[in-house]
Amino acid sequence: MKVITNLKVRPYECDSYNHVNNAVYLNYLETARMDFLEKIGFKYDELFNAGYYLFVTHVDIHYKVSAKMHEELEIQTKPVKMGAVSGTMHQIIKKPDGQISAEADITWACVNKEAKPSKIPQEFMVEGLIPEKE
Repeated sequence: MKVITNLKVRPYECDSYNHVNNAVYLNYLETARMDFLEKIGFKYDELFNAGYYLFVTHVDIHYKVSAKMHEELEIQTKPVKMGAVSGTMHQIIKKPDGQISAEADITWACVNKEAKPSKIPQEFMVEGLIPEKE
């Protein structure tokens, strides 16, 4: 399942070249992942209350074309890998003209209160977390 999130570049997110600062892309990606989880029916707050967390363990990001102030960006998020305690999401940030601004693979892991790897409890395994077969 692919989820689309739209964000507008705010002036304070840009550097002196009027480009989105590369660290800000990580915020965009996180916002889109949380939107993805909400739209697939994943109850993150309930997972948290049950004593589990999703930690980002690896980010592989490729910057391609700079996003600029006031541009409306489209962020596509979809799961591409799912294991017993971790998974990977592929995310693409597109500019209004369709050019890819950045592309990333984000690996995450479920951990318990002691920050030890843990299987996601079955009640939180929603269909949208499982990658579609291509």
